[in-house]
Amino acid sequence: MAAEMTYRAHARATLLLGLPLIGSHLAQFAITMTDTLMLGWYDVQALAAVTLAGSFWFLLFIMGSGFAFAVSPMVASFEASGQGREVRRVTRMGMWVSLIYGVVVLPPMWWSGTVLQWMGQEPEIAWIAQDYLRILCWGTLPALMVMVLKNYLAGLERAAIVLWITLIAVGLNALLNYALIFGNWGAPELGARGAAIASLLLHSLSFVALAIYIMRKLPEHALFSRFWRPDREAFGAVYRMGWPIGLTNLAESGLFTASAVMVGWVGTMPLAAHGIALQLTAMTFMIQVGFSNAATVRAGQAFGRKDAVNLKRGALVVMGMSGVVTIAVIATFLTVPEPLVGAFLAPDDPERAAIIGIGVSLMAVAALFQFADSAQVVALGLLRGVHDTRVPMVIAAIAYWPLGLSASYLFGFILGMGAVGVWLGLVVGLGVAGALMMYRFWTSGVRI
Repeated sequence: MAAEMTYRAHARATLLLGLPLIGSHLAQFAITMTDTLMLGWYDVQALAAVTLAGSFWFLLFIMGSGFAFAVSPMVASFEASGQGREVRRVTRMGMWVSLIYGVVVLPPMWWSGTVLQWMGQEPEIAWIAQDYLRILCWGTLPALMVMVLKNYLAGLERAAIVLWITLIAVGLNALLNYALIFGNWGAPELGARGAAIASLLLHSLSFVALAIYIMRKLPEHALFSRFWRPDREAFGAVYRMGWPIGLTNLAESGLFTASAVMVGWVGTMPLAAHGIALQLTAMTFMIQVGFSNAATVRAGQAFGRKDAVNLKRGALVVMGMSGVVTIAVIATFLTVPEPLVGAFLAPDDPERAAIIGIGVSLMAVAALFQFADSAQVVALGLLRGVHDTRVPMVIAAIAYWPLGLSASYLFGFILGMGAVGVWLGLVVGLGVAGALMMYRFWTSGVRI
């Protein structure tokens, strides 16, 4: 058994692992943020369409990322218990499962225009979204592979390289968007399709960069050597742990995707405001996701060593850090919402004032669910660290859909509160999920 660590030591270890993860998540999100900013300056209709398309793509992507998220706690536990061979096996099969999933979800993205119209979206918006997705869908395969490799490196506490590669990608994305969206530097003016091409290139380049780093710095794991050889036992282990994580991701992300669809029923301007507010809340949420990833690795290490004392102490520390960030985010959302929302719109946009007005109301609602959202994602990270994925899946399915989605429809349409009402439903779903997942960890997850 490992020696008991002080709370200060836990805080230091969590920050050393968590800060590069937070930085890489923020940098990755900055790529999406850049797309939203530039498309908002280009055309509000393009912004609304890519808001829908991005939600649709992310829904499918984050569900498939469940297999990648399964890799992190498994790698951490195997590494902590001295089972290096198992690290290679589960990571390689994590890539296998992810690639298979990526191929399966290509058709719904290719014909997404029809799907979005079935969901009640305006035809012109739906066809712009389909143009975007018919390009970006090919980036799903390298994007899923990047997720597997990121979680593999996080499990080995080598997250810094992910941060540096992602930071480089942020700069490249801005340059490519500037050229391809607006038609600068002799490039064609492609609008939303230009943003999709930039994202496709960046997902592919990020995978190549990570693969080269791993082959050079971690040759002992030989991840890509004889990659074509199946490993049924490891494949099954990753699949069994990953599919509940994927469905948990689907439940939460599906709630936000459904909220985008509902706001789309209200109108184009509310949908544009929703897209902006969602970008801002998602950006701050990336900090909490970094803490959650760090919690998964630290809990996975304690789980591998059968170390209950340090598991509990580490959990308290990461929850405390998450709470401090949450307070700062709430203060920001409530005090300076106008300039935050306005940054996404051209100064001379005739619809700027109306969109800002709706966006400010949504930011106030977003402040309401910050504690609940941070609680549920950190608790999820801790539960994944101790390989508990099926009960959290059930909690998420109940909290987000029968409760959260129903509440969004009730407040938004039956009570006539529009986009603000749809967001109030998010508060309900996230609040229930946060409370139940925290209860699950502290009553069952800490038992080793």
